[in-house]
Amino acid sequence: MTNPPLFRAPHPALPIRGIHLDLKGTPPTAKRLLELLRVFAAARYNAVLVEWEDAFPWTVDERFRSPTAYSTAEVRAFHQAAADLGLEIIPLVQCLGHMETPLNIPDYAPLREIPHDSFVLNPLAKGARELVQAMVDDVIAHTPGLRHLHLGGDEAWSLGQHPATAAYIAEHGKGALYLQHVEPLLDSLIARGIRPILWHDMMIDWAPDALRALARKADLNAWGYREHPDQTSSHYHTRHIQRLHDHGFSLWGGTAYKGADGHNIDRPIPAIRQANALAWVEIAQRFNFTGVIATAWSRYSTHRLQCEPIDAALDLLLHVGAILHDGHPVPPEPDACLAMLEEIGEKDRFLACRSAMEKLAAIRARGWTGVQSLREQIAMSRSDPRRIGSSWETRLLRILRQTVAEADEIAAETRRAFEGLIEPVWIEDYLHCRLQPLRTELTLLDPEVRQLDRASWEAEARGEIAY
Repeated sequence: MTNPPLFRAPHPALPIRGIHLDLKGTPPTAKRLLELLRVFAAARYNAVLVEWEDAFPWTVDERFRSPTAYSTAEVRAFHQAAADLGLEIIPLVQCLGHMETPLNIPDYAPLREIPHDSFVLNPLAKGARELVQAMVDDVIAHTPGLRHLHLGGDEAWSLGQHPATAAYIAEHGKGALYLQHVEPLLDSLIARGIRPILWHDMMIDWAPDALRALARKADLNAWGYREHPDQTSSHYHTRHIQRLHDHGFSLWGGTAYKGADGHNIDRPIPAIRQANALAWVEIAQRFNFTGVIATAWSRYSTHRLQCEPIDAALDLLLHVGAILHDGHPVPPEPDACLAMLEEIGEKDRFLACRSAMEKLAAIRARGWTGVQSLREQIAMSRSDPRRIGSSWETRLLRILRQTVAEADEIAAETRRAFEGLIEPVWIEDYLHCRLQPLRTELTLLDPEVRQLDRASWEAEARGEIAY
């Protein structure tokens, strides 16, 4: 029986169907980065939102680069390959929140909204806007033919906690503070023929005059990764989208094909990803959106764990691409995605990566269940010495030790699966952060169990344990 085609609609449901490359976690090798563009094009995406972060060959300050940052030549090859495939590149440069890449460097600490937190830029600090402008200029210089540039601007939760910004908001309002920071950046982009984009969540409670002022100079990218906007109680409820639409904004949507189901999971949850993508297509058509971006977070923020790798989620990449293109549910048969992956030469590698991640997720769940069981058993034995002597602690410890040994074997399989796809340093970091806590628990629990064993032997010698 022939597998059903993944793409069925003769014409796309949305004009721009974007896919996100978040390169601050599990960044692909330079070679794999080019190969992924071919996968994106096959999945009918026609734009790529590139969040370079520390993977960019920064010249404004080379300290912003990670140890595996791409070279200028590699970035140039990326843009050429994208152009050859008809993919529009939309760079994302953070302007307010998620500013850890520069603000983590001590020289830039005076620009922080909160002294001990590198997450949010203080927009009133001397040199704050100039830093963002320099980063934008650096990226533009490396990006030919720009039509759009995304300035981020989301999740700046601590904005207004600095005494200066608090006083400014009290006198002028939060929207005015935001605008005085970004308007010169927006004007600079518009003067170059580049349309700015910002995430929408910081604007939902703005006053009407501030909204109208921003609508003249930037598009807003509404985003939310769980319920349908009609049903959510979160920042992307339809009433917020309606209000932004009514104030004249050109709007984009933001779904996700990975990186949105938990900051430390190893595989996305297909049903949630598919339902959310369908919801955004419906909203996009209702409000005449410019496009929808399928995000793929690699870290929830720069200082958090790496999310599940791209190459273990290629099936969802294709599935969400098909939804954005066709505008309705795609064939439920999983073979539709696999058949297309086979057609473009990606099936075997994907299956190996997916299998490794599924095994890793399962062994981690089993390991933490084992830790919980053993710790509860130890707590019981210590609170009620009459329960000592069953050897359950020793048995549970032995099971945990075996689980950790199996996890080490799965780690080796993961390294083999992702070889050549992700630089080894990032795979090692991924595995270390997920498995080292279990090894640490095993190390800590071993002497506790031995101590209880000794207590059991001593109680038996004193005749306090009857058999």
